[in-house]
Amino acid sequence: MDDPLADLPGYVLRRASIATMGRLHRHISAHDLRATEASLILLIGERAGLTQSEAGRILGIKRANMVPLTARLEARGLVERLQLTGRSQELALTTAGKLMQAEVRASVVRHEAEIMARVPEALRPHVMPILTALWGPERDER
Repeated sequence: MDDPLADLPGYVLRRASIATMGRLHRHISAHDLRATEASLILLIGERAGLTQSEAGRILGIKRANMVPLTARLEARGLVERLQLTGRSQELALTTAGKLMQAEVRASVVRHEAEIMARVPEALRPHVMPILTALWGPERDER
């Protein structure tokens, strides 16, 4: 089927994103996680002392959406809140959360390898610089 919009970069990027997210969902659905939940688990595992607001800024998730996201992971026994100072709380992985992090990381690594395998080898070195340029400097302003 000939797509008359296929020469629009934004349109193609959106379609690529939808296809990629669908594939990611298939990889992580065995863990009964959404992509944002998997991302948060990976992030918490990488950043000791991370607060919920910092996690939201890094992942581009609004504060109002971070509360139920964190609560779902807490209810599953994957994440816990630890008191830092005053009202500030650190997000930490439980023992079950650390096991889930390892499983999710393995699923994501497989997913990322599949993505890159779809790109011709000569173009692979350009993928991250292009995507990072499109992501833009506003990502640092959150």
